[in-house]
Order: sequence, then structure tokens, then C-alpha cells
Amino acid sequence: MRKNVVLVGTFDTKGIEYKYVMGLFEELGIHVLTVNIGIYPTPFEGDITADEIARIGGSSQRKLMEDNDRGAATATMSLGLSRLLPELCNKGFVDGVMSMGGSGGTAMATAGMRTLPMGIPKIMISTMAGGNVAPYVGTSDIIMIPSIVDIAGLNTISRTVFRRGVMIMAGLLGCSSELKPDTSPVRPAIAATMYGVTTPCVTYAKEYLEQEGYEVIVFHASGNGGRMMEKLIRQGAFCGVLDITTTEWCDQLYGGIMAAGPHRSEAAAEGNVPQVVSVGALDMVTFGPPETVPEPYQSRKLYPHNPMITIMRTTAEENQELGQILAEKLNQSKGNTILVLPLRGVSAVDAEGKVFYGPDEDRILFDTLRKKIDRDKVKLVEIDCHINDKEFGITAAKLLLQLINETKDK
Repeated sequence: MRKNVVLVGTFDTKGIEYKYVMGLFEELGIHVLTVNIGIYPTPFEGDITADEIARIGGSSQRKLMEDNDRGAATATMSLGLSRLLPELCNKGFVDGVMSMGGSGGTAMATAGMRTLPMGIPKIMISTMAGGNVAPYVGTSDIIMIPSIVDIAGLNTISRTVFRRGVMIMAGLLGCSSELKPDTSPVRPAIAATMYGVTTPCVTYAKEYLEQEGYEVIVFHASGNGGRMMEKLIRQGAFCGVLDITTTEWCDQLYGGIMAAGPHRSEAAAEGNVPQVVSVGALDMVTFGPPETVPEPYQSRKLYPHNPMITIMRTTAEENQELGQILAEKLNQSKGNTILVLPLRGVSAVDAEGKVFYGPDEDRILFDTLRKKIDRDKVKLVEIDCHINDKEFGITAAKLLLQLINETKDK
């Protein structure tokens, strides 16, 4: 009998990746039932739509979009999926479940997986798999596979990880796991850093750079992502670095769960690799569920990013310290570095009317960087827009191409 895998994901942001994985399963003769847990419109709705999941969770897709509350949307979709999967399982539609995602996608998908019986294969390819996976796995038998890079497009690394995940699932189901070789063309690679709150910026930049003939490999700024990027930079994997999201410094300095260590932001400077750096998500420190936030921070401005992630707004004093450490790292450059500042906000929640809007805190950050960077080694570019504006993303991409081309001409 043909096996059936339920493929769960946020198709609104990762439709291309899921279609690729669907094709791999179909190549192996495994049927796929797709379940969309992303709330925004997408051409790829899946077999079970986001609105169906939202209604099972007690709301509707339209209401979740109108409310524009990521934490509430994640909780609703998690509940809907947790009710749906056991029902599908009881009807005999589930031989295995697989998903790929960042912090939000992982929280939602694993909430559903944990409701299924022991023995049903459950594979989560996640940017969070390099850290503490206990909140996601619980007492279940979920297999967590590090995605190495962010789930943000198809590239040499992501295709390799996805293919291995599919082959593992096929093996667990007792099916053939022999896929045809990957014959995708090899292009010069650029590393980029992204967080959920800087996704639009990096997406604009990525699309532009891909049109110019580059492969953009995106790393989730999750601690493990930053460490992996630094390692691959040192191995000579990239011709340029678009380090938009330097938020891991917040966690390194203030006890968050996504710290990348004291040597973050050093590899490109040491290797003289062209880099464009920004201050993405320096407005937040990341912790786990609300009860895990350290007691001294409980009275601070906190926001539930999703049920597994709580973020805390950085203060003016912390932004000054963040500016100092980032400047110290950039000043190690040999001249192939541009710092780009978005003067109207550094993340999706640091914008007028949003929960972390903090023009005074941002001003301290910007002023510190202006004073502390060595202008002989680091070029400063200031853009009067928000970090997620299209203008900012494309300008950052163009500046990086300029540096790469200058390096080629030397």
C-alpha cells in the first residue's frame, strides 16, 4: 500500500521549499497530504488550508490577518493543528509527518506532532535544532534535524538537508530512499542573516542578488545559525556577507537563548571578505516561554513571539553597549566593510505603532556606532527608511555587489 506523509508548513513564506520537498516524496512514490499553517495569502494553499486550521483553532484566517498579532496567530494555528492531526491519524491518513521551519514554524508543527502516538515517524527540520529542543520534543519521539541554514529558499545547503530528511522519512516508512542526483547549477555564494522580524528586508536583498547571478544562503540568527555562518566564512564558502541581522549580540550580552558566542562578527573581517552589516533586531533579547524569562527581567517590556519564544525590548543603555561591541568587531575590517543604518526602525516590531517602537533607544544605538566605528576601515551609510522597506533591502544588496566587484578588480 502506498504510504502517506502529512507535510505541515507555513506555505505563505516557504511555498517554494515545500513544493520542492513534495516533488522528492513523489519521486519516491510516497503520497503527500499538505497542511498550510501560514496565515497570509499564498498561491500554494495546500490540501488543508490555513483557514480550515484557524477555524479548528477557534478563529479564522481573516481575523488572524486583521489582528496582525504573531503570538496569537501562532497559538491559534498550533491549537488547530493539534486537533487536526489526531483526527487524521484515527482515520488512517497519517503514516508520517514532516515539517521545516524557524522558531514559529517549529513551535506550531511540533505542537501537532506531540499529539500523535509513539512510532509514527515525525521529522522536524528546524533552525532551532542546534539548541535546546526539549520544549519542542517534550516526551514524544520527534526527530529534530538541524537545517544548518534558514528555511529561506533553495540553495546548495538547504537542498542537501531537505533531501536527507526525505530519505530518512522514506527509510522509516520502509520505502525506497534512492533519489536522483541533484544537478542544480553551482553559483557564487553570499551569506545572509535573517530573523522573522527582518524577513522582508532579507527577501528583497536576496531576490535582487539572485537576479544578479548569486546564490544567497540565509542563516537564521538563532545562535547556532550565526556560529555556522562564521565557520563557513572561515572555510572560504562565500564571496560576500550580508549580515543584516546582528541580534545574536543582544543574547550574548544579556543572557538570551540565541547567543552566537564572543567571536560573532569576526570571520569576514579576518578573512577580508566583503561584508555589508546592519543592526537588524538589536531591539530584542530572546528567551524561551514566559516562565523562563529571568526574574530581574520580568518587569521589562516583553512580547510573546510564539508560545516557545518571548522577546524583551533592549534599553537605551543596552543599545549603547551593543553599538560599542559591534563597532569593535567591524573595526577589525581591512576596509571591505559597510555599515548600513535604517533610521526608522531595526525590526518589524520596532516601527511606529508597534510594540517595540523605540526611537530614543535606536538613536543611542546609531549615535554610538557613528562615534565608535573607524571610518578608515568601515564605510557608514544611513538610509532614512525602515529596515524592512524595499529600498533598504535593495540598497544593502547593491552596496555588497559594489564591494564584491571592487575586490575582483584588485
